[in-house]
Amino acid sequence: MKVAVVCESPLLQRSLELFLGKHLSSLKQCDLVLRDKKVIDSYHNLYISEEKDADIKKPFSKTQLFIVLDNFYRKMEDIQVIQSEVQELEKGESKDFELLEKRIDQLTDTYKRDVLRIVKAFYE
Repeated sequence: MKVAVVCESPLLQRSLELFLGKHLSSLKQCDLVLRDKKVIDSYHNLYISEEKDADIKKPFSKTQLFIVLDNFYRKMEDIQVIQSEVQELEKGESKDFELLEKRIDQLTDTYKRDVLRIVKAFYE
């Protein structure tokens, strides 16, 4: 996980840097950017604010931050898997149920991980 932080608020900037620690990265090498100002130029921005359309609502805990980041990365992985499946189907290489079975297994595993993470976060 490579995350860049670009905030106008120095307090929020420093807090996020402390929370993220080893996951911090430069803007050029990051997978996603955390911002306190809404920017629509890229799909890999997460907006932090008190507003209702924010991706991460203030105030938040370190656990809440990592849950949002983890969900974001899962969605990115799911999109990549779906894109590769579509490419396979377009090629016509696999028209049997193996692809469907793999996809169902992946979704089941994702659901299981999400439930376990929520339970763990609740008890922390």
